[in-house]
Amino acid sequence: MAADERKHVIAIGGGMLMPEGRVPLHLDYALRLTGKREPRICVLNTAAGDDPRWAMLMYDRFAGHPARVSHLALFPMPNVADPADLLLSQDAIFVGGGSVANMLAVWRVHGLDVIMRKAWHDGIVLSGSSAGGICWFEGGTTDSFGRELRPFTDGLGLLSGSYCPHYNSEPGRRPLYHKLIADGTLPAGLACDDGVGAHFVDQELAEVVADRPGSAAYRVGGAAYQVGAGVAETRLEARFLGKPPREAPREGSEGGSDGASP
Repeated sequence: MAADERKHVIAIGGGMLMPEGRVPLHLDYALRLTGKREPRICVLNTAAGDDPRWAMLMYDRFAGHPARVSHLALFPMPNVADPADLLLSQDAIFVGGGSVANMLAVWRVHGLDVIMRKAWHDGIVLSGSSAGGICWFEGGTTDSFGRELRPFTDGLGLLSGSYCPHYNSEPGRRPLYHKLIADGTLPAGLACDDGVGAHFVDQELAEVVADRPGSAAYRVGGAAYQVGAGVAETRLEARFLGKPPREAPREGSEGGSDGASP
């Protein structure tokens, strides 16, 4: 649970740095919000089909860290008898990337949409990267349906508006996001560069943080705009969380549907 008993979500734009032998900066940031010496964190990678290599990577990164790590896999069947009991007993939950559309379809079959909403209301710190960032909003941009980016409009809606990850690393994201907001397919929202996390507290953006300097988030739409004249975009500078190790690798196998890994 969060130390301040408020509702927290950290939506990361993908491309997280995963330094060997260290907890990623965004996850360390999320764990600090719990105020616990030995916080419990559960990681999920439903969006990439519960690739066991990803789970092992996460356990490896937490080796030697006081956090108590667990994971929830749903393929080919749940790896625990009671997913609700596991998730609702955590202090923090992290959701990796992949196909946001497939992930939420599977979550709903297993009732995780309801469980995640309860976790949020209970003050469990929620975080996720790429698909794991989009899922908390009403919708966003996705390649869940094929190589061509398309709109996704069936998010959990814990946070109002839309979300666009990989804003600076995938050339098609920005123009499509602007178009979808301008034509009303998606509501106005927030976009994040790779390595940037948008920290929401009780549905309001509280801070933008990053695992590398010089990156940012962007408010897109929202202000009055004219159809055909484009949408307003406001850059929000990110606070650098620390100094990553030299030549730190990017997370997992980033680069599949909405980032197929953390």
